[in-house]
Amino acid sequence: MGTRAWALLLVLCGTIFLEGIDVAMMAVAIPSIRADLGLATGTAAWVMSGYVLGYAGFTLLGGRSADLLGRRRMLLLWLTVFLGFSGLGGLATEGWMLVLARFVTGVAAAFMTPAAMSLITTSYEEGPRRNKALLVFAGTGAGGFSFGLVAGGLLTELHWRWVFFAPVLLTALLLFAAVRLVPRQDGPRERGRGFDLPGAFLAASAMLLAAYAVVRLEHGLDGWPLTSAAAVAAALLGTGFVLVERRTADPLVRLGILRVGPVVRADLGALLFLGAFFGFQFVVTLYLQELRGWSSFQTALALIVMGCDAVLAPTLTPRLVAKWGNARVIVGGFALAVVAYALFLPVGMDWPYLVMLPTLFVSGAAFALAYGPLTIAATDGVAGEEQGLASGLLTTSTQFGAAIGISAVTAVYGLASTGSGPEATLSAFRTALVVPVVMVTLGLLVSARSARAERRAARQASAVSSVSASQTSAKPAQRSGGIASRK
Repeated sequence: MGTRAWALLLVLCGTIFLEGIDVAMMAVAIPSIRADLGLATGTAAWVMSGYVLGYAGFTLLGGRSADLLGRRRMLLLWLTVFLGFSGLGGLATEGWMLVLARFVTGVAAAFMTPAAMSLITTSYEEGPRRNKALLVFAGTGAGGFSFGLVAGGLLTELHWRWVFFAPVLLTALLLFAAVRLVPRQDGPRERGRGFDLPGAFLAASAMLLAAYAVVRLEHGLDGWPLTSAAAVAAALLGTGFVLVERRTADPLVRLGILRVGPVVRADLGALLFLGAFFGFQFVVTLYLQELRGWSSFQTALALIVMGCDAVLAPTLTPRLVAKWGNARVIVGGFALAVVAYALFLPVGMDWPYLVMLPTLFVSGAAFALAYGPLTIAATDGVAGEEQGLASGLLTTSTQFGAAIGISAVTAVYGLASTGSGPEATLSAFRTALVVPVVMVTLGLLVSARSARAERRAARQASAVSSVSASQTSAKPAQRSGGIASRK
């Protein structure tokens, strides 16, 4: 790729980097925010949950809006919203202001991330260049999260408000560069083509309630009535959405895309992989801080080795994909994740860091192998006018996966905490660690099916090619035979 192509990719990757560091820094800063503002436990939890609700609830709408309203337009608009509400969060003096700022920031991320990803898939032609760009995009997001853990610890030492103000500065730089570098590919919307407002309302409502139900899983059996009610309401609204999309002339989501096997399996794989990854990281963080007494900064330094994927994703993974194909590399990533998380199951009360290091490194390497190729598979073969929708489906899957993973390990940890004392706490941590192992095992089965389908398609293509070649070589012989007989 040329210099301008790399510069454009750098700007577009900056959006996922921004999203990664924002989430990671906030996770580190929550205890300081709670102490400084005197927030109740529930309000402090909603500072994180509000962002997840906004992000997961509007990602599908955000992806389709990029297709219909313009990818560049959506990127610039929602980068501006992200900047404004990040600044508002840094100025917050009450808990409700902070929760509101985080919710709208999540909504902004839900629109700008699919727009950036679809700009990549439409700006770089399908094949090695697009694959390289998507792998760099995926690695940058993971690198942003790892960098955010350390940066969050350092900035919180100054003051927690810098955790909000630092993204404002980065967003301003990205916005300035995006105005200059992102191509003006947004034409006027097709005449007579409307925007599916009923579908948009039903989709956003269903996704918000579904995300709310997932977040409430961590309350366990105590909160089951409200959790169940939210899940049922989400299912009803989702059913209404499907009915509306079937009847409308210009659907928000063409339901046929949900019948494309490779796309659906890639989205499901991303949900399971991200859920396991964030669930595992959450349990390890609690283990190090609550049981071992490590500081947030020490924990961040310990986990930074998981950021090796930021180096491996754009360097090693493209070579493996070129040689073995997406599906096989994804299977390898899931297999490594199963090994990594299983190695941590017998975690002890006083494990030295060198014993934990292999699991942390292998889990980062697994992320590098699986996530980038999953991103490619989720958008591969999708028409250009639906790349925003495909990106939105993938991002929705990853956000729900992260929410499900964290909520599930929290719920299992709560159910397993039947006693008091360090040994009972350690036993609960070990039980919660089973959740990531189960999720990546299921993902391994899904990805193995994709690998079999890819091999079957390759054999069929080879057979068709061989038949065509034999027919082509037979035609000259037939013609020459006919000439000889006439003579």
